[in-house]
Amino acid sequence: MPLIETSEVSKSFGGVRALDGVSLTIEAGEIHALAGENGAGKSTLIKILGGALEPDRGAVRIGDSVVETFTPAAARRAGVAVISQHPALFDELTVAENIGLSTEEGSPWQRIDWNARSKQARQMLERVGAAISPDTLVRDLSMPQQQLVEIAKALGLSAKVLILDEPTASLTGHEVDRLLDVLRGLRAAGTGILYVSHRLDEMFALADRVTVLRDGQLVATRAMSSLDRASLIALMAGRETNSEYPEPGAVSSKRVLETRNLGYALTGVAGVSLDVHAGEILGIAGLVGSGRTELAQILFGLTPADAGEIILNGQAVRIDSPRRAVEMGIAYTPEDRKRQGAILPMSIAANTSLASLRAVSSSGWLNGDQEANLARELNERLDTKAPSVYTITSDLSGGNQQKVVLARWLATKPSLILLDEPTQGVDVGAKAEIHRLIAQLARDGAAVILISSELPEVLGLSHRVAVMRNGRIAGILTREEAKPEAVLALAFGSVAA
Repeated sequence: MPLIETSEVSKSFGGVRALDGVSLTIEAGEIHALAGENGAGKSTLIKILGGALEPDRGAVRIGDSVVETFTPAAARRAGVAVISQHPALFDELTVAENIGLSTEEGSPWQRIDWNARSKQARQMLERVGAAISPDTLVRDLSMPQQQLVEIAKALGLSAKVLILDEPTASLTGHEVDRLLDVLRGLRAAGTGILYVSHRLDEMFALADRVTVLRDGQLVATRAMSSLDRASLIALMAGRETNSEYPEPGAVSSKRVLETRNLGYALTGVAGVSLDVHAGEILGIAGLVGSGRTELAQILFGLTPADAGEIILNGQAVRIDSPRRAVEMGIAYTPEDRKRQGAILPMSIAANTSLASLRAVSSSGWLNGDQEANLARELNERLDTKAPSVYTITSDLSGGNQQKVVLARWLATKPSLILLDEPTQGVDVGAKAEIHRLIAQLARDGAAVILISSELPEVLGLSHRVAVMRNGRIAGILTREEAKPEAVLALAFGSVAA
């Protein structure tokens, strides 16, 4: 008997059918992958399984019982835990407090056993391989660390059904391997797991079965062993998708950026010396916590350097704020698209013009027609799929939200583009489009710094790869030298820096 099951479930939003008659079962001791391009209906199905949405028709069963009223609290009581891609944690509380709030029971007046709470949190963190102190405030954690805390919190609930939505989107290397091992152990213990990821290699390494959605409809449920990568992509896309990386273009002799012993003590970045030329894509690889994102934040003025030197287009500069960075022709797309990139309640047009308001304003007044024309031109160039530029950004798929963020920075005509996890959480089709765009930006003369947790992406797009470890550059490899084993050896410290 399945642990949880949907039967002919449908859900519409304002006349748009998000799900249409989808049936899914999750068995005890099974890892069941859920695949589909952005907009296929995966998120809606997850919300129904987690009690956040009620279906318009169809039924949800837990065991042999049909659920009449299913809320998030009822889902948790039934042993269903949902781990979202973006952590739902309290920033001002410690890691132990966040975990304890979800796992501890008792009356509001019960005295808290702080030692027991800290011990439990430490045990949960160790299960997912997270080297994080339980006493750390969540606001001081990176996004990948917050993701690990969210997973540890769910494991503390001893859930019968675990639903993971892009759990490794911001993890790399040994963090991913450790998580997959944890999930295999849970499967062996009888937990049913629904695993949602755009990383197809993880699905093949982990899943017993896969259900594919497309345009809100069930395409197929298959044994994972019966598919290969090409056939799964074809089911997801309804077409053959070319996953090859675009060939990098020629690199100019013009040096756009040079750093000399750059650092910022509070984030642990120190002694960073590198350069990037016009037309070049410089990949930044390294494990989570190696300083990749922190380096980008220094270059964009979010955490101005307190050591070293930045030379931009031949001139020594001081980048002490994002405003100054934009004025100097630097663009930055952060890894956390929803919290730091796109402003989701705003329209595509408003998001696109944010960094170039002077270009669409006169005497301090915004010209709506100019803003719309700018957004239309850039988003057509990026092939952003939306009814109009007045569409609210939150209504777009993840890949199209990312294109809106890129359009904003293209409007500034930057000479240096910092891309932090530009394809995180987007489907295979959108990912290929973004890869094409990154290559084209370089061909058009921009210098691009590409930070990605996906090693194949870094190797496939970059002219050179700089590997970071412990806040420093462990080595810089040419395209020919940048083999997976060489990058990982530098990242783990297996060779001399």
